[in-house]
Amino acid sequence: MKKYPFLLFTAICFWGCQKPDKVNSTTNLAAYVNPFIGTGAHGHTFPGATLPFGMVQLSPDTRLPGWDASSGYHFSDSTLYGFSHTHLSGTGIGDMGDILLLPFTGEVSDSLLATFSKSQETARAGYYQVYLNNFGVKAELTATLRTGMHRYTFLPNATPKLLIDLAHVLQANWGHQSLLGELELVDSVTIRGKRVSSGWAYDHPVYFVMQFSKPFNLIKATDRGKNLSSLYKSGKELKAYLQFKADLQNELIIKTGISPVSMSGAMLNLKAENPNWDFDAIQQEATGIWETELRKIEIQSSDEAVKENFYTALYHSMLAPMLAQDIDGKYRGMDKQIHQAADGYVNYTVFSLWDTFRALHPLMNMIDRKHSNEWVKTLLQKYREGGVLPKWELASNYTGTMVGYPSVAVIADALAKGIDEFDVQLALQAAVISSNYHPEITARLVEPRALEVLPKHLDFIEKIGFIPTDSISQSVSYGLECAYYDWCIAQIAERAGNTVIAEKYKKRSTFYQAYFDPKIGFMRGKLANGQWKIPFDPYHSELEGSEFVEGNAWQWMWFVPHDVEGYIALMGGKAAFAQKLDELFSADSEITGEVVPADISGLIGQYAHGNEPSHHVAHFYNYVDQPAKTQTRLDEVLYNLYTPTPEGISGNEDCGAMSAWYILNALGFYPVCPGSSTYSIGRPLVEAATIYLENGKVIHIKVNNNSRQNKLIERMELNGKPLIRPFFEHEAIADGGVLEFWMK
Repeated sequence: MKKYPFLLFTAICFWGCQKPDKVNSTTNLAAYVNPFIGTGAHGHTFPGATLPFGMVQLSPDTRLPGWDASSGYHFSDSTLYGFSHTHLSGTGIGDMGDILLLPFTGEVSDSLLATFSKSQETARAGYYQVYLNNFGVKAELTATLRTGMHRYTFLPNATPKLLIDLAHVLQANWGHQSLLGELELVDSVTIRGKRVSSGWAYDHPVYFVMQFSKPFNLIKATDRGKNLSSLYKSGKELKAYLQFKADLQNELIIKTGISPVSMSGAMLNLKAENPNWDFDAIQQEATGIWETELRKIEIQSSDEAVKENFYTALYHSMLAPMLAQDIDGKYRGMDKQIHQAADGYVNYTVFSLWDTFRALHPLMNMIDRKHSNEWVKTLLQKYREGGVLPKWELASNYTGTMVGYPSVAVIADALAKGIDEFDVQLALQAAVISSNYHPEITARLVEPRALEVLPKHLDFIEKIGFIPTDSISQSVSYGLECAYYDWCIAQIAERAGNTVIAEKYKKRSTFYQAYFDPKIGFMRGKLANGQWKIPFDPYHSELEGSEFVEGNAWQWMWFVPHDVEGYIALMGGKAAFAQKLDELFSADSEITGEVVPADISGLIGQYAHGNEPSHHVAHFYNYVDQPAKTQTRLDEVLYNLYTPTPEGISGNEDCGAMSAWYILNALGFYPVCPGSSTYSIGRPLVEAATIYLENGKVIHIKVNNNSRQNKLIERMELNGKPLIRPFFEHEAIADGGVLEFWMK
């Protein structure tokens, strides 16, 4: 196999990980990755080619309007618009889909659409292939960090043609649109340009340089259906149609470098990462990089489905946050200015923090501390540039999506796991600013949802200690989440040595109690006058206008991860708490409401595994001395709600959140409260696992007598000593260790 030294050097610098010499497994772990898992139902994943945390996600777009077009692809489709270079994985809103290409033959049309069959479609880590039936074209895709590579094989002597569509957007029916497209014909084999779109990311420019393996002729370029005549093409809905000379081999290779900064940056990226024309070499390099990353955790299982689920979940956990910096260190900041990265700084985008703080970041704090440290630094840099920490950052846009200020949970968990190569005093400053109402900050933002970046909810928390539901919607969800985030800020303050702020935020972390009604045993909306909102229905949920976000009182009443013991006491003790848990899992699964959020999915009773607020709940049985019920419920979720099929994820995959949950629980433990160093023991699926840490140490997990029937833990040991309670601390495994289970 031909090697590219610069590409290999870049990859090593970016991932900074090497498989320990002592590992000599011959199993190809990348073979267990099935990128089609989650592409059906409402998983919203994509099957295309990408590298871990890469800038490029080169994937087919088969669906444009509606919720299930969020990744551009749905497994049930059999028509294809083309292949675009950027995508989101598992989100509930779509965006990106930048720079769409479609190879075709025959007549030029403004409504080209390819047809394909599932029997002629293949996807694996770093590679995608499909046959376009109506055009007679085999399309293959692979990628480097910042470039996409296409190989199109046409029928012999058929005239190859290509559509370049810069008007292409996902979810145009939700108001997403192309604002500007530019194309410049540099020479007979090179095109460069840019595309600016406005969607979930309000201001999103992408620059590109595209090179072809054979000369092209321009058939025509159009803007909104009108032909353009100049060599430099510009328009709101720009499309170009190219033609290539036919021959017997009829192979066309295309390389595209992209950049968030400039066309020259895109060219630098292309020259550095993909200077040659060997598609197979780039594809093999991509597979090799994935293999190295997947080997951070090696599992043993006699169940092939477990291995396929596990390594696909690990793959999905390594798609975001995404690199957002050119090879020369330039990047676009939250202030929309171009910055030169300081030495050692790497910029990222796509921070789905409300989803990923729960499991994805704790997982990476164990197996990929280098990236974890870089992500915290990125969050702090975004604070410097924009004035506030992001909660759902996308392409240097705040978006204002979801609840609270989850960046602080990511920072607190990094500190709890010993990752502290960043300015802790700055982190505390950013956390305090981001947890209070500052209309002067949001006034500077031009995004449509600017008021949701630091919403009015935060003003009520500071002034009266709760959020009145008759004053503002989503009151209970905000109140509960912000109490947890305030606990996280207290942990950051303690690490920074600021006891005054620590005590203030510890007090604020108890404000969750204001929403609990002991007479009915639920969290519920409270009016400004202190009375409870009526009527009350714990099964009720609305897409908009409710006091709950993407859930109901059943699902949200459990979000007190930072003070479980205090909440148990508030609910009347362990027996009452356990009974309420039993009722949750055995309740009717009906959700009432006029417009019920589709996010409420994966239901077991009223437990909703398809959305993140429920993810820690099964572990709560451990806190009331009933660990067997934790193990039983986890067994049900792990086996029934994760399957190696397109429909195998029970809700939006959410940039690795659902997948990281599976990985940790399949290994046998889970962080109920990120920001704490405590793990809760669950129900391990693996028979053995080896986790390779960046410090060269190894965590061994051994599971004796494990089977589908033997779901309960008889006893366990940690580092050779009996583990009496179903909890342990991160410090016990930070430098390696042995966790051993005996199942019954």
